[in-house]
Amino acid sequence: MTQAVIIEKNGGPEEMKLVDVTVGEPGPGEIRIRHKAIGLNFIDVYQRIGLYPAPMPVRLGMEASGIVQAVGEGVTHLKVGDRAAYASHPSGSYCEERVMPAKCVCKLPDAISFETGAAMMLKGLTAQYLLKRTLPQGGLKAGDFVLFHAAAGGVGLIACQWARALGYQLIGTAGSDAKCQLAKDNGAAFVINYSSEDFLTRVKEITGGKGVKVVYDSVGKDTWDKSLDCIAPFGLMASFGNASGPVPPFAPGILGGKGSIYVTRQTLFSHIVTRESTQEMADDLFEAVTSGKVKIHIDQTYKLADIAQAHRDLEARKTTGCTIITL
Repeated sequence: MTQAVIIEKNGGPEEMKLVDVTVGEPGPGEIRIRHKAIGLNFIDVYQRIGLYPAPMPVRLGMEASGIVQAVGEGVTHLKVGDRAAYASHPSGSYCEERVMPAKCVCKLPDAISFETGAAMMLKGLTAQYLLKRTLPQGGLKAGDFVLFHAAAGGVGLIACQWARALGYQLIGTAGSDAKCQLAKDNGAAFVINYSSEDFLTRVKEITGGKGVKVVYDSVGKDTWDKSLDCIAPFGLMASFGNASGPVPPFAPGILGGKGSIYVTRQTLFSHIVTRESTQEMADDLFEAVTSGKVKIHIDQTYKLADIAQAHRDLEARKTTGCTIITL
């Protein structure tokens, strides 16, 4: 038996219950892992409230680190006793121990702690596919401007540092002066407090009226319209989240009038469909962290029993950097 967080209906943080569940043994292509730390992400909120619907009851959580306890038939990249970390479907990381598919679980380098491993996989792999795989026409080169919303969040702080290492001029937005300073300290070339400044006006000022080649947006509804107007002709709007709510339907024809710009809605789980792509992206992330190009900021820690408060703080935008759940 192990303890796990489930919901039986969509709703607020109060719907999460910590219950005893049976773990079982891994089948073909699966492992059993005992967690050391668990990551907290906005996708967990989306599942809880029903924005991403799933049959009930649902076990929440998409990211964790721990030690492999058992290995099913056909799993060759992991063995019992390995330190490991993952961001993976299906959900269910809010627990002490679980059986899960092995293909998205990666061996964790000894130089990376369990806490960092739990904090970095979903957010770090997201930053990786955004900056390395979700690119405007012609790609990005050193000196190019990119706009990154929620730059002081978990994905944002990783992206600020990684963009600096790649030579990009990242313009980061955040909702307070303190958060803007945090983004600046982590590599953002420019910062905009969108609670007190018009970010469209500032982006035009910073770029000499040209706009940015790409906008990376996890905020959604509140930033969408002005973000489209920040983009240079043939640039890219890359949506990867809905922290303020989903983007309303829009007419594709408006994209032509804004400079024949492109729009894409990305999700990490399209990029880690195979074992090979997962490992390739993870290796890139591990190198960025172990080399010192990217530091993973763990700014909040909660116990599993306090998961409801962790969700409340995340939704209220009281958090910065990464948040982990300890056991």
